[in-house]
Amino acid sequence: MTSTIGLLHPGSMGSAFGAQLRARGHIVLWCPDGRSDTTRRRAERAGLEAAALPELVSRSDVLLSLCPPAAAEETAGQVAELGMSEAGTIYVDANAVSPSRVVSIADRLAPMPVIDAAVVGSPPAGGMSPTLYLSGAVEQADRIAELFAGTDVRTHVLGDSIGKASALKLAYSSYQKVSRVLAAVAYGAADTYGVADELLVIAAKRTRSYLVETDYIPKTAARAWRWGPELEDAAALLSDAGLPDSLMHAAAATLAQWDGNRDERLSIAEALEALRLERDPDNPS
Repeated sequence: MTSTIGLLHPGSMGSAFGAQLRARGHIVLWCPDGRSDTTRRRAERAGLEAAALPELVSRSDVLLSLCPPAAAEETAGQVAELGMSEAGTIYVDANAVSPSRVVSIADRLAPMPVIDAAVVGSPPAGGMSPTLYLSGAVEQADRIAELFAGTDVRTHVLGDSIGKASALKLAYSSYQKVSRVLAAVAYGAADTYGVADELLVIAAKRTRSYLVETDYIPKTAARAWRWGPELEDAAALLSDAGLPDSLMHAAAATLAQWDGNRDERLSIAEALEALRLERDPDNPS
């Protein structure tokens, strides 16, 4: 059965999800208001249909929010302010936010039902098959899973409790993304003292160590503007669980050194230079 999905908003991940849904015969809407030319081109390539936000909300069976973590509440708020809670419309928050934030989003959108979702993996293009984890009312979660049946997006329903999908995503991110940051810092320190090659020899003794993937350092720099806010939410997750959150805050602060390199193509040396702190020569400590 064909459904209409309102996509908020088609970034690299969202547009790839939209293309998968279009390939299944679904109608996918997006709102071009205030969006960049790059976003417009992504939407066109994915075969998405442009619509003003009120029309997008009123026509959609499902609203799929895939946006930078910092914009999750604002995006949900724009929908809530329209005052449209169409019968049967499901809001899917698939952003990398803390469980407490997704609960707040659900409260703000009530009585519109909300499914907590999380994407683990690369965008579904070029043979990549990410997993979309879902938590919330099982009947509605199953309905979302059915939308992606036969696509490159795998789905897994975690249960009926909102917050489980977000917790899983941030628990994984707190390891995976911080490991990337630590690899960049460790390699930079070794490079400064002229022992980078020796560090790689040691790291190569461990299979699939991030330290041997030095080509990922520039990618980390280019994505830092998205990763930083996500790790702040990982800090909230750890704090809520009674665990230390200082590493997450520290990693986010480290990523902020790359704020000026959003989506840039850097060399390893350039990325490391951008990461180095500017120090006051009169107060080098």
